[in-house]
Amino acid sequence: MAGMELDSIQSALRDAGMDGWLFYDHHHRDPVGGRILGLDEKAHITRRWYYYVPAVGEPRKLVHRIEQSRLDSLPGVKGLYSSWQELAAGLEAMLFDARQIAMQYSPNNAIMYVSMVDAGTVEFLRGLGKNIMSSADLVSQFEAVLNQEQLASHGAAQQAIDEILAECWREIGRRLRPSGGGKGTLSEWDMVVWLSEAMRREGLVWENGPNVSANANSSDSHYEPTAEKSAAIAEGDFVLIDIWGRLEKPGSIYYDITWTGVVGREPTDREQLVFETVRNARDAAVATVEQAFAEGRVIYGYEGDDAARAVIRAAGFGDYFTHRTGHNIAHELHGSGAHLDNLETHDIRRILPNSCFSVEPGIYLPEFGVRSEVDMLAAPGKAWVTGKIQRELVRI
Repeated sequence: MAGMELDSIQSALRDAGMDGWLFYDHHHRDPVGGRILGLDEKAHITRRWYYYVPAVGEPRKLVHRIEQSRLDSLPGVKGLYSSWQELAAGLEAMLFDARQIAMQYSPNNAIMYVSMVDAGTVEFLRGLGKNIMSSADLVSQFEAVLNQEQLASHGAAQQAIDEILAECWREIGRRLRPSGGGKGTLSEWDMVVWLSEAMRREGLVWENGPNVSANANSSDSHYEPTAEKSAAIAEGDFVLIDIWGRLEKPGSIYYDITWTGVVGREPTDREQLVFETVRNARDAAVATVEQAFAEGRVIYGYEGDDAARAVIRAAGFGDYFTHRTGHNIAHELHGSGAHLDNLETHDIRRILPNSCFSVEPGIYLPEFGVRSEVDMLAAPGKAWVTGKIQRELVRI
């Protein structure tokens, strides 16, 4: 695990006009803070600890006497407590010169992904006269901004998964139409197994999935076939495949895509209309992000969602687009940076240069669902889609 970047954190705090950043944990309730500080995610934490990084000066620690070594890997002066009275006095002393304090907090829990601090702790600090501010953009800066090695790892996963998915569509056709003649049988789970084996051969790892959904199952955006519960895939079916993975090495970055296709036939007019609407919504969000970075303009997560959702609403399918347009991608599939979201949350976090995120609008009708997912990378002055882009429904 990488160590804490003290100089970078203090520079970011000064840029944000904050006096400092207060980290707090108990029973690993804040894994985000633990990663930023470079702490052992498996350490035995049974007592509250606090770590304050001022914008200028030496950091300060407050730890329980029976776990007083928990923050020894970090720089700074150490304060100890045992009783709740000592804890209260210790916090007041630790923060004596701080007014504007960042914490893993979100007003009204609007960005719940960074809302790790309990209400009681916020109440206590406010009682000391502290203004608790959201660390959401700070977290993005230290969790979602990728280095060159990480960017390269995303590219490697992209190349492998794009090839695996292309071959998967062909494999479906081969299994349904065996070379010796006759009618083949196939299930969603069969193709999940095939995809999983193909990804393992390429040295990829992933969380759950992948997802292969036929017909009405593709209407469930988080459907997961299993060996015990899986639908057949046959001629005439509509199929959605969602696949994601990363290299099996520290710090590697996910690649995450979704494509759709039809088996042994041309799409119906309704399938084609829904696909084209989703495709156009995806492209509208992509163009919005691309334009903002080309102009050097700050863009917030909700703006990408607004662009995609406007297209789907204009086509009359707004009630069938039931999730955000995209999510941050990092070493975790759903990373800690800005999401493209103005539905589930009003995401006012900035989409930062050198970050990665998905663009994946969808329309989910009762009989079938379409999602078209690509990933984007952003850099100073430009943003672009990584990997292949689906333009038409796949014909199997």
